[in-house]
Amino acid sequence: MKGVAEKVLVLGAGAAGIKAALSEAAAGNKVYLAEHFPGIGGERVPQDRIIADADALISPDLAAIKDNDKVEVLTNADVRALVGENGQYKVKIHCLTPRVHTEKDDNLINAIRVCPIHMNDDYNEGLEWRTAVDFFNSAWGGYNVYKEDMPVCQRTCPMNLDIRTYVGQIADGNYAESLATIREKLPFPLSIGRVCPHPCEGECNRQYLDEPISICFLKRYVADVEVNSNTEPKIQVPEETYPEKIAIIGGGPSGLTCAYHLALLGYANNITVFEALPKPGGMFLVGIPEYRLPKAILAKDVEFVAKHGVEIKCGVRMGKDISFDDIRKDYDAVLIAIGAHLGMSMRVKNEDAEGCVEGVKFLRDAGLGNEVPNKGTAIVVGGGNVAMDVARTSLRVGFDEVNLLYRRTRKEMPASPWEVDAAEHEGINFHFLVAPQEVVVKDGKAVGMKCLRMELGEPDASGRRSPVPIEGSEFVMDADTVFAAIGQVTDASIVDEKHGFKIGRKSNFEVNPKTFETNVEGVFASGDAATGANIAIRACAGGKTAAESIHKYLRGKK
Repeated sequence: MKGVAEKVLVLGAGAAGIKAALSEAAAGNKVYLAEHFPGIGGERVPQDRIIADADALISPDLAAIKDNDKVEVLTNADVRALVGENGQYKVKIHCLTPRVHTEKDDNLINAIRVCPIHMNDDYNEGLEWRTAVDFFNSAWGGYNVYKEDMPVCQRTCPMNLDIRTYVGQIADGNYAESLATIREKLPFPLSIGRVCPHPCEGECNRQYLDEPISICFLKRYVADVEVNSNTEPKIQVPEETYPEKIAIIGGGPSGLTCAYHLALLGYANNITVFEALPKPGGMFLVGIPEYRLPKAILAKDVEFVAKHGVEIKCGVRMGKDISFDDIRKDYDAVLIAIGAHLGMSMRVKNEDAEGCVEGVKFLRDAGLGNEVPNKGTAIVVGGGNVAMDVARTSLRVGFDEVNLLYRRTRKEMPASPWEVDAAEHEGINFHFLVAPQEVVVKDGKAVGMKCLRMELGEPDASGRRSPVPIEGSEFVMDADTVFAAIGQVTDASIVDEKHGFKIGRKSNFEVNPKTFETNVEGVFASGDAATGANIAIRACAGGKTAAESIHKYLRGKK
């Protein structure tokens, strides 16, 4: 293709990359010269080894690049995607935001001097310290803060909260700014700050020095400061507004997070949340006990969402009080975020007897103030956080003794270790390597559980060692009530087969994992209704992604 100017991407702006860029430019091509670091030219020349102004260009090639209008330099740039072949490529490049604001200080050498972070100086063989401000050459805007693209704590957080920023703001005493940073993505800092199992802390780099930063408690702290100081939360107003109406079925963590972000995107006062329960909150309200998440605290987070122009209609059950067909007719887009409120079967004989109760139903009734079983001895079957909540709530409502059965060892329990410790401290009796076999019934009522002792065999698909029955080890454990807390599934009965949804193995709505779009046009699903039962902040993350996808869908229709 002689005589036709091509676009050429050169990755790496060291000496070889610069020569390649100049060569391609001389051939008449448009050249993009991308460099990961804030400046070009390869290794930075230590300023104490040369006698030159900081603005001096060390290499003649740098001067040639600067004066060449066919070369566009992209610093702080990383390749995120590359597709194509045979000379037809599309490349996605992400340029990091500069962390040193050049417009705020004419003498940017001050940025180096005042930076409080010190690290080994790679440019001087690590023989001395340097600050975290990188400097190559100011002709290229060559100041930036040396930092990871995304810290491991932020990358581990399902919502990718900007942990480093909001923790730093707290350290500086800027509590309002810190809370604003959190609320850029998460509208539930009070609630998540109390119940999140904080996977971010498990990856915190501080643990290699002493111990992880208490990221979750810091989130709770800064949100509590606002409440305790009677400060009214700042309500954000979108720059643009749109007329489309959006229905959200389910007012739990995922549905309300989606509503919040849709409001920020410009759909305020056009969003309606339909919630089957008498109050909003979903699993926050009826799945997490009062001692972990007080209802009054949850109400403040919900109120914050509602004040952004979100209408919440409670006591409206889809398929009973209003049909899905009516929703589809009256709204431009729909999100299904109904959670996973049905308990899974233990698959043992007599589990339908009186006195056998789903753990999630027990928590729901307790959370709503309904009558619950509360006398004698209880057996809880399960090893997750729901099982811990059921066991600890059982003691609080009045049971004299609570025995928890788990078919593996304590090490394999999926529950958070601190929840297990708390349950044990409160007096829950743990019985490990014990599996339920049959509910013992007398006069139609459960009076105990026939159990079988287990031993661990080879690992199964989950990576955990499989429990293997020990022959002849059967025994009976007495109980007045048996709680099954081995998992939850979604109640997909709000839709009919005629609607054509693809439903997964655990009654979840199958979705595109990147957009949370179902196979039915204009209908999205997020949270436990899409992923299966999971932690609350992951449900919130799904709601945020769904909001962005709904926005793209609605704007694409125009």
